Amino acid sequence: MIRLLTFYFLFALSPLSFAQPVILVFGDSLSAGYGLNQGEGWVQLLQSRLNEKKYPHQVINASISGNTTDNGRDRIVKTLAKHKPDVVIIELGGNDGLRGLSLAAMRKNLSFIVQACQQQKAKVLLVGIRLPPNYGPLYVQKFQQSFAFVAEEHEIPIVPYMLDIIGEDYRYFQRDRIHPNRLGQPIILDNIWPQLEKLL
Repeated sequence: MIRLLTFYFLFALSPLSFAQPVILVFGDSLSAGYGLNQGEGWVQLLQSRLNEKKYPHQVINASISGNTTDNGRDRIVKTLAKHKPDVVIIELGGNDGLRGLSLAAMRKNLSFIVQACQQQKAKVLLVGIRLPPNYGPLYVQKFQQSFAFVAEEHEIPIVPYMLDIIGEDYRYFQRDRIHPNRLGQPIILDNIWPQLEKLL
């Protein structure tokens, strides 16, 4: 009897019972660490901040450079099944805008991704991006409004502009003037952190 109780006690203390809550970052090159050295991206800096603040969460970066919202829609279900996240940070849409793709399709794809996360009981944070003005004022405005529309529709928090403060200050960008350099990464994390911390 004692041996049996000991077995159940040890089983209860197995690693499975202490599984870390997962934060899944689901984005494109802005989150994948394009052009950066290992450990310099805002996603890696996020894990360091969580550790410093004694949060138990593990960050998993499922971001892929070049992904559009359509690509995200294609892979979200399998990604959720694999990682079973508690929180999902969605950072997609920039490549849709840069390619001039349909904004109606972008909104539908983002909605699908959000709903897939919510169906798995994950909390969701939507991260927005802006386009340069040369895409035309109407398209730029509607692009930016698309993120707010999806956030309001699904009642989820939003970071309206992940590159806030950095803006068009090229000191914080790589030579392509699209992807932030290592100096810009802590600022990106600071832009995202306040809304994210509320979900932890």
